Amino acid sequence: MVKKLSKRTRELRAKVEDKAYTPLEALELLKETATAKFPESAEAHIRLGIDPKYSDQQLRTTVALPKGTGQEVRVAVIARGEKVTEATNAGADIAGSEELIDEIQKGRMDFDLLIATPDVMPQVAKLGRVLGPRGLMPSPKGGTVTFDLPQAIAEFKAGKLEFRADRTGIVHVLFGKATFSADDLLTNLKALQETIDRNRPSGAKGRYWRTMYVSSTMGPSIEVDINSLRDLKVGDAA
Repeated sequence: MVKKLSKRTRELRAKVEDKAYTPLEALELLKETATAKFPESAEAHIRLGIDPKYSDQQLRTTVALPKGTGQEVRVAVIARGEKVTEATNAGADIAGSEELIDEIQKGRMDFDLLIATPDVMPQVAKLGRVLGPRGLMPSPKGGTVTFDLPQAIAEFKAGKLEFRADRTGIVHVLFGKATFSADDLLTNLKALQETIDRNRPSGAKGRYWRTMYVSSTMGPSIEVDINSLRDLKVGDAA
């Protein structure tokens, strides 16, 4: 049964032409079509020419969004001894050792990001079934396995995001709020594009970038001209 579109959705979709927009045009249209009754996020959906079932074609990394995410990030830290106190003093919302691992196993999930020190990873590994499906498992590639807790906590609170390509080679990532100015969204989107280019998997052959769409949380998808975005100089997106 075909789902009937609401009048609001039909009207918003009618504003989007079937074409690739320049980055700034796309982001201005994203803002125009963010009409939900709550503060919507700005999302990017990027199809890459990779097959993540091969280890040399996987993409998992972090991006530091210059204009932040617009969200408050609740950070949990699993560590030992003095590192637990260090994490709390550095601004972690939750910090603990084995007892926190037990609480998470029992269903505690009141955090958006989990950082662990390398020495507790053997114990954290048993949380894989709980954390893995939610994308919360700490990883060295994601910058969430580290002894430098103050720096990691500060970076993620300031707008650093971990992202990965899903099994179909598509990256879904939030890059701000629809209430941001189009210029600020462009600055963040440019940082995301540069990070994806910089971390191109060694096994990626042929055309790396396939398509890029942006949207607000409840808005229609808007295609972005990838070449225009890649050609933009950093100063142009400031």
